[in-house]
Amino acid sequence: MRYAAISISTCIALAGAALAAEEPVILKVTGLIDDAPAHFTMADLRALPATTLETSTVVTDGVHSFTGVLLRDLLAQLDATGDVITATALNDYVVDIPRADVEQYDVIVGYSMNGAELDRADKGPLWIVYPRDGHEALQDIRYDYRWVWQLSELEIR
Repeated sequence: MRYAAISISTCIALAGAALAAEEPVILKVTGLIDDAPAHFTMADLRALPATTLETSTVVTDGVHSFTGVLLRDLLAQLDATGDVITATALNDYVVDIPRADVEQYDVIVGYSMNGAELDRADKGPLWIVYPRDGHEALQDIRYDYRWVWQLSELEIR
């Protein structure tokens, strides 16, 4: 009987370790997409084709290299049909992004800056990044409000 108790305890411990090892969902996508809602872990996002862009921001010094997934590619993968993307951050900041932005510019859902994974304590784990240095139009403050750091959810409308 003692062996059975150890065996059950071992199974419970292993099951708990497996659950703890599961990567958390860091991005939820809802709205006008196939199979809503869609949930992405960091591994899911890193498995998609990556894009790197170099640009300055209004909240950091100098030019930085950002790597992430093109937002238009993510929307295409989900068969998104809406014209507005409502982005929500972990701190409940919400902004609408016109679909035209992501079609016209290489807007990314960034997960690293200068080769380091974005940290929740410093704008991560995800940050919507515009290629502002490559387009004069993106120097307008309206676009600065669309750089959503600590991104947690996208609703396609």
